[in-house]
Amino acid sequence: MGRRSGLGKGLSALIPAAEVPATGEAHLRDLPTSLIRPNTYQPRTEFEDDAQESLTASVRELGILQPILVRAVDDHFELIAGERRWRAAQQAGLATIPAIVREVTDTSSLEQALVENLQRQDLTALEEAAAYAQLAEEFTLSHEDIARRVGKSRSSVANTIRLLQLPPRVARMVNDRSLSAGHARTLLGLDDAAAIEALADRVVAGGLSVRATEQAVRKLQSATDEPEPEGPGSTEPRSASLLELEEILSDHLDTRVHVQMAGSGRGRVMIDFAGVEDLERVFRVLTEGREPLI
Repeated sequence: MGRRSGLGKGLSALIPAAEVPATGEAHLRDLPTSLIRPNTYQPRTEFEDDAQESLTASVRELGILQPILVRAVDDHFELIAGERRWRAAQQAGLATIPAIVREVTDTSSLEQALVENLQRQDLTALEEAAAYAQLAEEFTLSHEDIARRVGKSRSSVANTIRLLQLPPRVARMVNDRSLSAGHARTLLGLDDAAAIEALADRVVAGGLSVRATEQAVRKLQSATDEPEPEGPGSTEPRSASLLELEEILSDHLDTRVHVQMAGSGRGRVMIDFAGVEDLERVFRVLTEGREPLI
């Protein structure tokens, strides 16, 4: 295919070559995918799963968001981190892939450079999300660790990382700034990719505000959810008190909460989370003050 990889510039937007610290001799380059070899110690041998197919589709549409991490070995480069991205680039037909070539094992200087460059104001929301995800993946930092380093709240970091779950076409809208990050986070309240894309088109075409987008998402959620109504017309309209309760729960749990109630008074509560770590955090908030389960 030969298409230049990259939605924006990924980490090349965060760490231009001139700014990569001399300590550790890390270099940002576009490398031929054919010159890269898997890490000898990579425990994973199977990559043909739904997640890999989804990543490949995203790479075809957007390119590589996050550079891989490699080291030079003889006449080729060996992967340190990012094998899924490298495999997706191959499957998508990319001739080159952005890579950080690290000549020594000093990762702290590279991590610090990434954190410092996250303070810049010219990053797209997806470049920021990709940087956070790379900090979490390659430096094993929790969302709270990242938040402390960049001076933002944990929820801000978690919600930004969630943008990487957007369908590729909607992600491109965010990267082109035709759709704001606030709109995109709201759209993630929908589970169906086609519904997200359709509503994103409506938002852009109609110039909908984030509040109007939230209302549209709630309407679509109400249309698809079935909270066991007991008879025709038994589902009650969402009252102001119910919406207020949603807001209180969202503030308390530091994530989006959706409360749905049927005419019988029965209902359910749906809590968004940005990953296993975020789910564990929500669990800790919910069980705070209680005796351990184990």
